[in-house]
Amino acid sequence: MADGLVISSTDPIRSFLVAASGDRDHLSDELRILAASLSVLSSVPYKSLRSIWCALPVSSRPSLRVLLDGSDFVFTSPKPRVKSEELKARLQKLAELVEQREYTELVKDVVPKKDDTEPFSSYKDQIGFGLHVVLVMFTGYLVGYATFRALFNHNPIMNAAGGILGLVGGMLLETVLFIIRASTKDMVKNNATSSASRLKIKKHQ
Repeated sequence: MADGLVISSTDPIRSFLVAASGDRDHLSDELRILAASLSVLSSVPYKSLRSIWCALPVSSRPSLRVLLDGSDFVFTSPKPRVKSEELKARLQKLAELVEQREYTELVKDVVPKKDDTEPFSSYKDQIGFGLHVVLVMFTGYLVGYATFRALFNHNPIMNAAGGILGLVGGMLLETVLFIIRASTKDMVKNNATSSASRLKIKKHQ
């Protein structure tokens, strides 16, 4: 079907086209062939019909108003747009992002905020932990020194040994506390991950 305005074919239009297809005196072969092909159609392009009508003399053609009487416009539905593969991929990605956002919103009260920072990841943490260890070891040394001094009657060697023993004890205590804190943090993280996984499975069921 030609582009542009299309009208429905009526009996006056078909009669006009049939007559025009046999008019060798006023129409070219091209227009007569066009008129013959349009005469069998249920709708015709207005531009083609008008070109045939204009080529005929006034005495051999009906008025345009009479010719178009009873004819209606014919509208064709546009072809559905075909989504490209790139567009499909983008839509799929957007759908996944929306689903992930909905899932995050669903489990925000169950899963704690993700903490990707490693222990002592900053200089401030390292310095703070170092000072804390030094303080604990120094305190252990003083406690050990004072204890052995009271037990061994001011013996310098035993006092120093007690201080060293207290220092080592403080260091061991700090190590044990660090291991406990790290293990507790991992346990909480694993429990939260397990809870989130169960919620996600229930959501997709």
